[in-house]
Amino acid sequence: MSAPEIDRGLESSLGDTSPPPKQPPGSPRSVRPLMMRLHFYAGILVAPFILIAAVSGGLYALAPSLEQVVYRDYLHVDSTGPAVPVADQIRAAQLVRPDLTVSAVRPAAEPGDTTRVLFTDPGLGESERRAVFVDPATASPVGELTVYGSSSALPLRTWISQLHRHLHLGEPGRIYSELAASWMWVVALGGVYLWWDRYRKARRRNGSDARLLTVDRSTSGRARTLSWHGVVGIWIAVALVFLSATGLTWSKYAGENVTALRTSLNWTTPQIHKSLGASTAGAGAAGGHEGHGAAVATGGDLLGTNVGRIDSVLATARRSGVDGAVEASIPSSPTTAFTVAQTRQPWVFATDSVAVDGATGQVTDVLRFAQWPLAAKLTSWGIQLHMGLQFGLINQIALAALAVALVTVIVHGYLMWWRRRPTRGSAWAVGRPPLRGALRQVHPALAVGSVAAAIVVGWFVPLLGISLVAFLVIDAAVGLRARARSRA
Repeated sequence: MSAPEIDRGLESSLGDTSPPPKQPPGSPRSVRPLMMRLHFYAGILVAPFILIAAVSGGLYALAPSLEQVVYRDYLHVDSTGPAVPVADQIRAAQLVRPDLTVSAVRPAAEPGDTTRVLFTDPGLGESERRAVFVDPATASPVGELTVYGSSSALPLRTWISQLHRHLHLGEPGRIYSELAASWMWVVALGGVYLWWDRYRKARRRNGSDARLLTVDRSTSGRARTLSWHGVVGIWIAVALVFLSATGLTWSKYAGENVTALRTSLNWTTPQIHKSLGASTAGAGAAGGHEGHGAAVATGGDLLGTNVGRIDSVLATARRSGVDGAVEASIPSSPTTAFTVAQTRQPWVFATDSVAVDGATGQVTDVLRFAQWPLAAKLTSWGIQLHMGLQFGLINQIALAALAVALVTVIVHGYLMWWRRRPTRGSAWAVGRPPLRGALRQVHPALAVGSVAAAIVVGWFVPLLGISLVAFLVIDAAVGLRARARSRA
């Protein structure tokens, strides 16, 4: 194939070779051509990133249930009988890893569950801890694993999470997921507008035969593909906007702007106060030695003392209403209180926490979920829902089905692009995009508003703004090249 044929094929795929159409005098203005062109470019160039995010996200949604099966021998035991003191369970775990420092414990919440004793391990990555699983009835360790994050995800879920987050490429790989989250809401809302506009016009022509929420099975070929693409897309649009918004809160660049906005509006998640006063700390150490005027314990002596206090601390937390599935920190500093916090569990909408002075048994601070700002509550619920944890298995199945639907929409979109390709000419040609000059067909006031909105959104969501500029540059370059070839 000659170079000119390849050039023409590429031009037909990235931009049409015809000059921008002129707006006839008195013709109605419409935003549809602009939305169509934006939807097309975003779909063609960003959809691969969204496709990867959809597949990996669908796997991650099922991961909580998968790890219950894969790691059953770590998470569950067949022993019966009352649980031994949590302090004895921690000491049994310390015998397994005497080289590490114990930092927290998650006591068994239900009969048959194991207790999870957490250690700080300098050899692990960020947000990772070593967990030793202990049979609560016998204080016998049953194994150890690396856990990740506040949800204490096990290795399988961690691997899938990192695949979804950055493709196991580290920080550079996070660009892919942020790009997908940045554009997904744009593609979804643009698709809703286009499909609604198409339905509205079809209803004027065909009356009740127009389809909005059901696939038109009387059609075939590209029309049937378009019907599947539009109907499935409009059914999942709200969910896609939700996933995009919650996903951006975890992103690097847009996430920093979200954090700054929440901080300025006082929407951040409140933190419990863990610091103890110097006088309290001194009294606490003496109290730990039964008030005989012993010196303040430090280092390993204090940690061992605090391990022995854990059962009374948990009892104090239960009296304060912080019970069920909890994680209790074990401080190694005399000026730090124990903290007991309820962990995120399915169908639990409020997580309280309490700080306790282990030496005196006094509650030094209580943080109720009801005290959180509304925005912080919504963020917490949104993250839980995004991760498939808020409603348990139902949540996970719904997210997996959403991932399948999104893959269906993307695949049908590419099929439409392929079927739009010219049947003659270059073998490299693919589907032609909508005509150029779409912005000229928009009312000037709306055009100015659209450009201003794009600048603001592009600043707040940087990868969206940068990629949009890149699209415009590529489109302009292809258009200039096409005009030059046409004149020649």
